[in-house]
Amino acid sequence: MIKKIQALIQNSENIVVMTGAGMSVPSGIPDFRSASGLYNDNPEEILSHSFFVSYPDKFYDFYRNKMLYPNALPNIGHKTLAQLEEKGKIKAIITQNIDGLHQLAGSNNVIELHGSIHRNYCQKCNNEYSLDKVIKSTGIPLCNCGGIIKPDVVLYEEALPTQAIEAALNYVTTADFLLVIGTSLLVHPAASLIHYFKGKNLVILNKGNTPYDRIAHLVIHEPLEKVLTPDVLN
Repeated sequence: MIKKIQALIQNSENIVVMTGAGMSVPSGIPDFRSASGLYNDNPEEILSHSFFVSYPDKFYDFYRNKMLYPNALPNIGHKTLAQLEEKGKIKAIITQNIDGLHQLAGSNNVIELHGSIHRNYCQKCNNEYSLDKVIKSTGIPLCNCGGIIKPDVVLYEEALPTQAIEAALNYVTTADFLLVIGTSLLVHPAASLIHYFKGKNLVILNKGNTPYDRIAHLVIHEPLEKVLTPDVLN
């Protein structure tokens, strides 16, 4: 599999990568649909905009316990993608993840469809706060002005950032190689980006099946840490 990926990379000039929760599993962050994933806790209600507005204290109890992994580090897959960007092969990484591990690994052009835990802002005065503020606070984190601090992550019932969607569309439509990693491709509108890919090679690297496997040039069910190694750089 590494040789196949390696050949595709060597013959491509405009690679775009899409990543989901599975990208960060080797870093110790559980995905949504695994046995220990968030879907066992009914996150669609707790991580919804209306729940945040109505019960910010309960939202933050769940958010701190289940969504924040401040000690997580980039895995070999994150680092390999960053090196491919440095070599000029990868033009953009479009991610559904909010953990910031792509940037920590060294990737620069990262489009965050669902926001980031590292950005937080006051809903009253729009003052910005770091992740550290949220972690060290208890109960509902409050701004100096008294307003409630909200993480800059897209909750259920909220629309994805227009600027991020437009940028993602531009990159996908012009890519000659779309590499999809660690996502079931069940969450829309992120999964719908696949329909705009007009290039030759669609490669899906995911442990489970996806609805788009039948149209992919190559489907790999191996662990990403065994595929996205420095060997693909040579």
